[in-house]
Amino acid sequence: MRSRTALPLTRLSLRQMLLLSVLDDSGSLKRAAVTIGMSQPRATKSLQEIEGLMGHALFQRTNRGLNATPAGLCAIRHAKTIMSQLGALDEELGHLSEGVFGRLRVGTIMGAVPFVNDAIQRFLQRFPQTSFEILEDTSAELLRQLDRGQLDLVIGRSSVSSTPEIYNVTAFHDELLAVVANPAHPLVGRKRVTIADFGESRWIVYTAGMPMRLSLEQEYRQAGLAFPRRLFETRSAFTTMALIQAHADAVALLSSDVAAFFANIGLARILPMRLRSKSEAYEVITRRSAEPTGEARQFIAELVSGELSTWRGPVGLPADTDP
Repeated sequence: MRSRTALPLTRLSLRQMLLLSVLDDSGSLKRAAVTIGMSQPRATKSLQEIEGLMGHALFQRTNRGLNATPAGLCAIRHAKTIMSQLGALDEELGHLSEGVFGRLRVGTIMGAVPFVNDAIQRFLQRFPQTSFEILEDTSAELLRQLDRGQLDLVIGRSSVSSTPEIYNVTAFHDELLAVVANPAHPLVGRKRVTIADFGESRWIVYTAGMPMRLSLEQEYRQAGLAFPRRLFETRSAFTTMALIQAHADAVALLSSDVAAFFANIGLARILPMRLRSKSEAYEVITRRSAEPTGEARQFIAELVSGELSTWRGPVGLPADTDP
């Protein structure tokens, strides 16, 4: 077996990793070369060297630019991770010189925002100098950013990934669902509401394929009803509430925690509807290929404290032996 230090990839330079990362954004070798201050002939030679060391064609050359091959997409993902880690190193060194504990980049789906907020409050009581970057989006988009090293951890669902085995996953809270409506909605005040009562309503939903959308579609299937076509599609909590406020016929399926938050401040009303569907548990997700930072481990412990949780390791593989 070859020594790892003898692998051809160890001959790759950080400059070449930067070129791969920028190529993904520019789609053109010429534009990528300009971005990183490299001549086009040198960039062409550098890409040829990269492909030679990797033993794969990374791009298909077309009249419109470069299209990444499957091997290219893999190489770009790792290149972006490497460059992101270098950026994080530079930032952490800056924080150390300023006396700041560290910085955490947390991605979260909308339903888990109340849990993330509570965990941050508890975390800051112990480490008040910590800086946070919080990104709310769908699980699919958050995992893409986690893959590229742009997030330290994600609170979402690994099931939306085509490669869930590359993650370490902690399931920590079962999500309950609730239907909210504009306070002036005709169904507000009813003692009981069923899925058949929403014929004149306009649903605010996630885009197709997202877990919350799938749960609502399942409710309609189980009731023997066609899924409505009059929809607002968004993945933004702010947009959801703005639409609820602007349209008296608007309704949305949310996590019960988010629904309670908006109801408590008077922006929406929770309708008395018993849902048959049960959503997947919230998960804390980190990359298996990258050891979580000390800050990330501390935050994960804070997030799951008080919850019955299990560290499952990579999905479908033996659990990690690390604590």
